[in-house]
Amino acid sequence: MIKFVDLYHQYQTIKTEIDGAILTTIEQSAFIGGASVKSFEAAFADYQQAAHCVGVANGTDALEIAIEALGFPSGSEIIVPANSFISSAEAVTRCGHRVVFADINPATYTLNLLDVEKRITNNTKAIIAVHLYGHPCDIDGLKVMAAAHNLKLIEDCAQAHGGEYKGRRVGALGDIGAFSFYPGKNLGAYGDGGAIMTNDYNLATRCRMIANHGRIDKYNHLIEGRNSRLDGLQAAILNVKLKHLDGWIDRRNALAQRYYTGLRGIKGLVLPVIDGDVRHAFHLFVVRLDNRNSLKDYLAERAIETGIHYPIALPKLAAYEYLGSKDINFANNIDATLLSLPMGEHVTDSDADNVINAIISFFREV
Repeated sequence: MIKFVDLYHQYQTIKTEIDGAILTTIEQSAFIGGASVKSFEAAFADYQQAAHCVGVANGTDALEIAIEALGFPSGSEIIVPANSFISSAEAVTRCGHRVVFADINPATYTLNLLDVEKRITNNTKAIIAVHLYGHPCDIDGLKVMAAAHNLKLIEDCAQAHGGEYKGRRVGALGDIGAFSFYPGKNLGAYGDGGAIMTNDYNLATRCRMIANHGRIDKYNHLIEGRNSRLDGLQAAILNVKLKHLDGWIDRRNALAQRYYTGLRGIKGLVLPVIDGDVRHAFHLFVVRLDNRNSLKDYLAERAIETGIHYPIALPKLAAYEYLGSKDINFANNIDATLLSLPMGEHVTDSDADNVINAIISFFREV
């Protein structure tokens, strides 16, 4: 079996470090807050080249808290890419605002700037730039657009830990960024976890207050907040994993290059594109083909796991029927063609070659 994700394999490679970090946290009984959380926040901020990092309970909370902290008037419009996980959109509506979907770039699957521009209105207050699959968005273009219309730029980095745009790590390139540490991410916890990044001290402070019942000091509640904290055990695990992240991303890039070499030139198979001066984090390696389900079944019969990200474009979900976003031409039409191949440091060169050969055989037979 070539697994799509193999978290146990990863654990085995760092078992001594992980077990030691967990044991230390238990011995110190530092389950909420404590040294592990503080050290991880500092280390992750440094890694992502940001001034401030606030650990929270999960990636969706990170987005919601970031939006709340920006203080938009109720009912503001926030632009979200049409191909993403639902948390990119539901964070907007759960904060009392209105989602406006924009189409995506056919090459990178990140926001299509021309489509974003035409959806900006007087009520638009922010753009959520999702670095989808690990490919950074066109940050310079988005920042120019945001400045011209007085908009905030929110980065959704749930799939882009370690991704770089023009030599700078994503997360604090806009006004604020949100990360998820869901177990399957490039930097994943052993449960839920998330973080908020920003270079703005006041914004970071407000996020920290919102995430901790509206307080900085115990029982001194300056505002009403919520309970969303990164726990000590997850922070301890993430502290260990962070030291290995660059090596894992390097492996993902090497694996992607092997896929490119082996699959390039197959008629009917569209490979992902690396566009511009970026370091792709390759959380996912997503191909497109018209008979996606047939290839998925073909690979499964040969013990090769795959994924689909995402099977239904956000504007087509029942949750967003009320928006009537039927003019999202590209994202709405390619959701049935997307297929994610096995990706991660658990995939060996031999595994990758088996995937490549199976795909080549499939196209020869169809």
